[in-house]
Amino acid sequence: MKLSLEEKERLESIYQSYLNNEKILKMNEVSMHRGSNTYLHSFRVAKLAIKRALRRKKHLDLESILVASILHDYYLYDWRKDKSKKKHHAKKHPFIASTNAKRDFDISDKVCKIIEEHMWPFNFKCFPNTKEARIVNNADNTVAFKEVLTSIKHKKKRMNKYMDKIQTLF
Repeated sequence: MKLSLEEKERLESIYQSYLNNEKILKMNEVSMHRGSNTYLHSFRVAKLAIKRALRRKKHLDLESILVASILHDYYLYDWRKDKSKKKHHAKKHPFIASTNAKRDFDISDKVCKIIEEHMWPFNFKCFPNTKEARIVNNADNTVAFKEVLTSIKHKKKRMNKYMDKIQTLF
């Protein structure tokens, strides 16, 4: 899929509006896989999801993919520290993230559905039913897998490297 300059600028503008949003910046405080955080993880997922979507020949809703990717882990709690959330985190956090995203941002029902379906196959009942949801799900699984395999020993170096890489979408 080829983008016009106008489309690229629109997507970059959306990306930048979330990148520096004070509510989104709170995600820096929520730990993720192997020393990452939900902020860094989500923007890496967004970049990969858009990259993969652009490889497709068919028309996709890139804006929904972008926004859902950024907000897919917008649950805003550290499940490792809160024992009550630890047991069912993998199944419940997509719905908590969707509820939080609806509360804090003007997002579509389609974006909410993509967020809710991003944890398949861990949440087996929520199969990603649209191409956009499958792209976000796949990008999330890829980034999470890479984060889990990365050594904690090189956490600081990796974090700085990825922070530089997420500053722009394209």
